[in-house]
Amino acid sequence: MSSVARRIGKAAAITLIAGTVGGAALLAAEAVVARSRRYAKPGLGLALRTTVGADAAAPLRLVMLGDSAALGVGVDRVADTVGGQLAALLSGGESGRGGQVQAVALSSVGVAGSRSSDLATQVARCLLGDRPDVAVILVGGNDAITLRRPSDAAAYLGAAVRRLREAGVEVVVGTCPDLGAARAIAPPLRQVVGFLGRRVARAQVRAVHAAGGAVVDLAAETGPVFRADPNTLSVDRYHPSADGYRVWAYALLPAVAHAAGVIPRLP
Repeated sequence: MSSVARRIGKAAAITLIAGTVGGAALLAAEAVVARSRRYAKPGLGLALRTTVGADAAAPLRLVMLGDSAALGVGVDRVADTVGGQLAALLSGGESGRGGQVQAVALSSVGVAGSRSSDLATQVARCLLGDRPDVAVILVGGNDAITLRRPSDAAAYLGAAVRRLREAGVEVVVGTCPDLGAARAIAPPLRQVVGFLGRRVARAQVRAVHAAGGAVVDLAAETGPVFRADPNTLSVDRYHPSADGYRVWAYALLPAVAHAAGVIPRLP
């Protein structure tokens, strides 16, 4: 059984919105169905390490941290991941210091299934060797569906952001996405996980701002698109497709470009 399925199953333990025994039974039945689904697995792993653009002595270093979104689970090309699409948009852009950004060195230390409490290890890994210029953190979904207290999850996230900022790294966080758009989960369980995700996202926004990072509310910015267009999800109907990751990349781009001091090259 996949870790995604187990986490979704735990979300069914929330009966406060069920109201009745029948409602709780329905949530439990939907959790069984959700657990039985096959979900996409990490296919890129450490292969999500590349340089986008022309060779350069000092490329812009962009690192992804977080859960499956930081690895691009659901797609099989680096170019289709959030990081790959951000790197392509930043490469060739105009630097705020004059000239152009010739290349973006992209890497990821994300681990599928990660929660905010796992970020400390990822931060330590990304600070080894050459320091990144910009870190993008995508996390929160697993905190929500494993019923972590939003304040606890946000505290771990805030600590990670603060540590990166103290190391001189610019940080952009994409909050918990709209879990209510995941078609792999049937209503009303879908509404339950959507509600849990929004609680986590609100706590994340406060924590990131307090820690000195920039934050993009992915649920608010992109949730309506995911709900309207099923093609934004991969074949497992839970993880984003290349189109879905593109929607996230464009939502994150203004904050990431500002953090990098780059005017991006738009198609």
